[in-house]
Amino acid sequence: MNPIGFETGSRNITLSREDLNRSFPGDRNGSLAERIADKILNTVKQTNPSLVLDLHNDWMKSICYTLVDPCPGSSQRQAHKTAMTLANRSGFPVVLETEDVTSSLSYNLLKEGIPALTIELGESYVVNEKNVESGVRSVLGILGYLEMIELEDDFVVPHVPNELMKKRLKFSFGPVSSASGIIRFLAKPGDMVSIGQAVAKIYNTFGKLQDTIRCTADGVVLGHSDSSVAFPGAPVMAFGVL
Repeated sequence: MNPIGFETGSRNITLSREDLNRSFPGDRNGSLAERIADKILNTVKQTNPSLVLDLHNDWMKSICYTLVDPCPGSSQRQAHKTAMTLANRSGFPVVLETEDVTSSLSYNLLKEGIPALTIELGESYVVNEKNVESGVRSVLGILGYLEMIELEDDFVVPHVPNELMKKRLKFSFGPVSSASGIIRFLAKPGDMVSIGQAVAKIYNTFGKLQDTIRCTADGVVLGHSDSSVAFPGAPVMAFGVL
């Protein structure tokens, strides 16, 4: 959807420095990103889809997971329920968005009563063939469940390795760093973590400890920040928490 950003390795539309996935529902007379968003959303709506799968990348060090937006309102409950059912068929951990991201494509599709999922397929900036294969199998599994295609008897969707990951988790960027410094990660993406566990330490350039990041809830590490440097108030890791 953002070929200019793709070619320059940027999340934003480089000409206008706008984040396309924070520009929905768009405006046909608005900024460049708003005009593109308006065109995309209305084109999708005209097809009257049963489901929209929005494929994304996350941080460079991230596992694959399926993200579901909050239900926009009572009249969209059925669309949200369908989205949750199909998210459970993705083969990935299901994570509920906790931020109020009302300007994303998936949220605005739900607002229109269209079931929508965001599938985060791990690393950005590179092509990870393992994640590509997992993403294809995930999409095919959902299409097979919807009886849009016929799958082979031995077809399997991606496997969630831990029972905790099979529960509905909530997305969290916290706790954030309280100091500036170099990040030393103590837990890898995909690791199960518990409340109070140290998952990262922040050191200054002389090797002196500035901060220790500890989990505030049980859950799974979804990914590491793309930066090796921490700043006060900035997220260091992403979690799916109970």
